Amino acid sequence: INSLGALVCDLEPGTIPASDPSILEKLKLCPALTAAQQDALNALLLSGDTAYGDPSSWDLQTLQDLGPLVLALNQTTLSLVAEAAQEDFRRSIAAAYLSQGRSQREKSLMLLRALAAASAASQPRLQRSADRCQIEPITASNIEDIILLFPEELDLCLSNNVLVENLEAVQDLPFTSEASWVLKKKVDEVREIPDEKLRHLGTLSRLYTEEEISQWHVTSSDTLSALLRNVEGVWNDSQVQQLLSKYLSLGGSLTGPLLQEIGGKHLCNLQEEQIQQIPAAAIGTAGQLDISSCSQTKKDLLYRKAQEAFASLASTPGCYYCQIHPYLGGAPAEDLKELANAGVAINMDLGTFLALNPEELQKLSVTDVKHLLGKNLPELKEHEHEPLVVSWVQQQSQQELDCVLGIGLQGGRPQPTGTGGSAATSTATATTPASVTSTTTVPTTTAL
Repeated sequence: INSLGALVCDLEPGTIPASDPSILEKLKLCPALTAAQQDALNALLLSGDTAYGDPSSWDLQTLQDLGPLVLALNQTTLSLVAEAAQEDFRRSIAAAYLSQGRSQREKSLMLLRALAAASAASQPRLQRSADRCQIEPITASNIEDIILLFPEELDLCLSNNVLVENLEAVQDLPFTSEASWVLKKKVDEVREIPDEKLRHLGTLSRLYTEEEISQWHVTSSDTLSALLRNVEGVWNDSQVQQLLSKYLSLGGSLTGPLLQEIGGKHLCNLQEEQIQQIPAAAIGTAGQLDISSCSQTKKDLLYRKAQEAFASLASTPGCYYCQIHPYLGGAPAEDLKELANAGVAINMDLGTFLALNPEELQKLSVTDVKHLLGKNLPELKEHEHEPLVVSWVQQQSQQELDCVLGIGLQGGRPQPTGTGGSAATSTATATTPASVTSTTTVPTTTAL
């Protein structure tokens, strides 16, 4: 076994029960086991002929020592583990949950579901009565014990008011999907949830529809921020739109920190009237927002607000550009020209350049572009086939592109013919009418 190394993860399932029990320590290193390998693993553990002993003798320490192998335990094996050991194990999982990363949290939830199912199968505690709680009712003093309850027990042993009053204590606890829906139902049965309680819905908030969110009484920025916070579970665009609309309709104001929580993508989903409600000062403290998904009209609105927010920096173009560049997609050509001719190196990155309003970009001269891009000018050559760049190049003089930029851009307007040819043509054109007049007047005079 010791010589197999990583090859142990590819063992045929039938080999596992027949192997030395020490194979379990090697299997812990496998990133994943097949269903057949898991069945073989359980067969070996059920034999009791391992360092872990018979499953009926396992305690909290044994379950923890099994490590990743716990994820492979089936209902037959788990049903033999004492209820007290299972509950202790569930508590230890919940205690570690908040400090875990996303992938580990998913594994923890898998374990909680498996333990809950095993406990339900071995000790159906609710079969004696389907209409009243058969265990100690949940109160504020033992509210965290709800992670140990089956969905049916949650429904019977946790009152709606106790849950709502203690949402803060349970908002970050790990729940199975079934338990989460029971908790949501209990919250919904309370007639009106105050603003200060809504902020503690945590992962439950992601279960609400747009129509349900429209009934929330979200009035404080703290509550909106808490609801938007990146907890487990992702808001969809329509949920965020409804949440923000409700907040704004109740007189709420969007601050810089709130804009950070909302993010550029969701900001772009606001209606134009709602964007107009954003104070310029909020843009000034919102940090770098990606508004690339906004419509041009919304980019224009946000740019004007950013221009107002950073007006005090206008005398120091370098600092001004650092702050306003995420919003330059809404800048008119005259503002871009002013920035280009500010007398300092702007060094606009190509991402920002290519995100400029296409109509306004076409109004920039070759010199304007050179000054805007600065040290990043050579990168323009790498993007010469971008439609935006192609159309701009086609409007410029090829001679100017060559002489001013000197980066090999092709496709500009050809330069006119030589100076001498132009002068001769001009002279011939100018003298032709006189010649014609002279020729045609002589016969006329003779006739007279």
